[in-house]
Amino acid sequence: MGKSMEKKLVRRRLANAWLSTIISISLVLLLVGLAALLMMNAGSVSDYFKENLQVSVLMKQEVGDEETMAFQEELNGLEFIRGTRFVSKEQGAEEMKAMLGEDFLSVFESSPVPASIDLTLEARYVSADSLAKVKEILMASPLVDEVSYQQSLIEALNQNLAKIALLLGVFIVLLLFISFVLINNTVRLSVFSRRFTIHTMKLVGATKSYIRAPFLVQAVFQGLFSALLAILFLLVILFFVRREFAQLFEVFQMPVLLAVMGIMVVSGVVICVLSTWFVVGRLVSLSKDELYY
Repeated sequence: MGKSMEKKLVRRRLANAWLSTIISISLVLLLVGLAALLMMNAGSVSDYFKENLQVSVLMKQEVGDEETMAFQEELNGLEFIRGTRFVSKEQGAEEMKAMLGEDFLSVFESSPVPASIDLTLEARYVSADSLAKVKEILMASPLVDEVSYQQSLIEALNQNLAKIALLLGVFIVLLLFISFVLINNTVRLSVFSRRFTIHTMKLVGATKSYIRAPFLVQAVFQGLFSALLAILFLLVILFFVRREFAQLFEVFQMPVLLAVMGIMVVSGVVICVLSTWFVVGRLVSLSKDELYY
């Protein structure tokens, strides 16, 4: 009765140790997955903000709506134009009323608001130099009176996106290093708890590779289970984030998400196997007395 109880306690301790190891590794891999998801979507997020910046093309006062719509069709054929929106004189006047009040037109004999076209550009053209060339092309038309965009906002956006990309890259490198250290320590503690089993195997003549084999197999499954659990956590987080920020998910691509999942699985397996390899190798070389310290 006493031996059976002792065996149950040992099994329970091993199960608790295995479960705590799995959860610890999963949480670390979750951080790796989130960081990788942000890194791999950084370009898409940058393009999303750039492609939603607006350029306004104001037509001359004498240009009517029909001429403006014909010019809009010409613009749709240009390679740097992503989308256009025609704003008639009447619609422009209504928008100005909403901004400045109902009485702002009362001082004019006729509406001073011209027809206009709002543009969005391809992301690669949203920079100071490219926008200057785009403006030059648009202003070459005799129908166009002015091309306006927020120069300071565009410069700030490009500068901040570059800084964010750099900081995110540094964060990813540090996180991967910390992840390796944490997972290595977790695996080391798990294997170290079985150091006397390793010593017994060594005493009966087992080779280092033979001793390593079952631990490495366990490490593979440990990495797989941890990665799958981390992927489950990641999907739950993304599900709730999508409910609150649905528009943000327009920039996320399914192939990228699948690639991130693959990174999590490979990272979990590789780090667990490498950690187990080195830890078991070190324990095999220890003497009996050293096992107690």
